[in-house]
Amino acid sequence: MKKFLIAGIVIIVAVVALVFLTLSNLGPLVKKTVNTVGPQITKTDVEVADVSISIFSGEAKIKGFLLGNPKGFKSVQAMKVGSVYVDIDEGSITKNPIIINKIEIVAPEITYEKIAGSDNFQTILKNVQTSAKAEKKSDSKAGSTGDKQGKKIVINHVIVKDGKVNLTMAALGGKEITAPLPDIHLKDIGKKNDGATPAEAFEQIFSSLYSSISADSVTQIFNDGLKQFGGLKDLGTSGLQTGGDAAQKTADSATEGVKSATQGLKSLFKKD
Repeated sequence: MKKFLIAGIVIIVAVVALVFLTLSNLGPLVKKTVNTVGPQITKTDVEVADVSISIFSGEAKIKGFLLGNPKGFKSVQAMKVGSVYVDIDEGSITKNPIIINKIEIVAPEITYEKIAGSDNFQTILKNVQTSAKAEKKSDSKAGSTGDKQGKKIVINHVIVKDGKVNLTMAALGGKEITAPLPDIHLKDIGKKNDGATPAEAFEQIFSSLYSSISADSVTQIFNDGLKQFGGLKDLGTSGLQTGGDAAQKTADSATEGVKSATQGLKSLFKKD
């Protein structure tokens, strides 16, 4: 009897150690996945410097997030964020959909570059929309043929706060005009449709971000700044409205074991 007790204790300790070691390695796994799959969604560079995950609370901190620009744009990046906080419902990691309680993006710095009737964020948004449609089509096809569908996610809250937008264009000669980014609070992404694909969720978040960049308060500051340079045509009262309308339209229509735990988090950003 004593031998069985000792054996049982050894097995429990081994399992706990295995769980700890596996979940401790999820940070690098998520980092690698984001850096690999992100560019497939945006068609631009997407990088994170580091991902740390608490194995007890299900909270993750993403450091050094960078979103690159599409080809044809000269600014170094479209957006950079020092830290992104993610609170995951750890009980849902092995399920479908995975529940994310909150994503908080603090102090994003956005570089909004306009060229020849378009801009970098409008271009990225179109890329994301294309990726979301392709991902949804692939997932629907898998469901109709009985194949395993990709992991989906539900995000209860997305908060973007304390951000700023830097307008850059050739006429400014390398200078920028800066405006505060209106805060964003999105709720229940993917909830109505039993989860959204990663690309669909990113599309909704990015659409709302683009609408915030297109806000009247931002446009007014940009127009006032352009007047100070003298002779520059302002953006007009609806100078950013093309992008804002497109983003709002998208936002309105888009609402729609240890090994298992590891695979669950890995699948946050890609299909199985």
